[in-house]
Amino acid sequence: MKQTMNIRINRVALLAALLGTVAVHAVPDLARAAEPAQSPWVEGFNNKIRLIAGSADGEKSTMVAGIELQMPKNWKTYWRNPGEAGGIPPEFDFAGSENLESATVLYPAPHRLVDPKAGTNIGYKDHVIFPVRVTPKDKAKPVFLKLNATYGVCKDICVPAEAALKIEIPADSTASPELAAALATVPVNAPDPAKDPSLQRWRIDEAGGKPKLVLEVKDPGGEGADAFLFSPDGLYMPMSKKTSDADGAPVFEVDLTDGIDLKDLKGKTIILTLAGAQGQSETIIQLP
Repeated sequence: MKQTMNIRINRVALLAALLGTVAVHAVPDLARAAEPAQSPWVEGFNNKIRLIAGSADGEKSTMVAGIELQMPKNWKTYWRNPGEAGGIPPEFDFAGSENLESATVLYPAPHRLVDPKAGTNIGYKDHVIFPVRVTPKDKAKPVFLKLNATYGVCKDICVPAEAALKIEIPADSTASPELAAALATVPVNAPDPAKDPSLQRWRIDEAGGKPKLVLEVKDPGGEGADAFLFSPDGLYMPMSKKTSDADGAPVFEVDLTDGIDLKDLKGKTIILTLAGAQGQSETIIQLP
């Protein structure tokens, strides 16, 4: 009888142990299911890249992906205008994606990267996430996002890179802190006067037969704002030069004889990005 009881007790203990083991393994699986989606890293020469995805601003109906690029310390990649020293601006192709109406890549405010030998570039050092606003054809179904990316990474020389990535974005996406942080670095069209630098006035100064674009800026963050220009028409845009900076009112000048002719800009659109210590903004300038 005692032997029978011992067998029953051992069976109960074994069952409890098994259930306990299942429970221990089940908790991490459930936790992983709640994490934002991410693709495996694709490694290249001194860089690795992947896709992440989730919802934005706590709205599960708003899908956002992110193109995350990691580089060694002091390596850099480029903004959509790589700057006067040249470089490879990133290109992102989403052909072949499924249930995708549109994918709009957003560019975080860049930095001025000065190399005493090579010149000045515009871009990002070490790490960057390019947010992508994703619009599905059918909001009730997942999006299968496919990306072919070409970009450059650079330290002393620029190295071209490319990668093919894919990710499934669930219809009910999980919020992503990484994407929320990346979206907070994207220039806004309606600047917050408490933190974002903003364009106050602009003009073309043709004095002395050397035309220049003059930008008057208000910067609530103090003496730290910078100005970057991009042409949607693919025209080369020179670097801006800060000529004064007093009482949060920096003035920038752009030499319109530096690699470009003013007549080529007539009627064209220029996108101005202002990057400050506390915020960033974007303004469209339409040249007459």
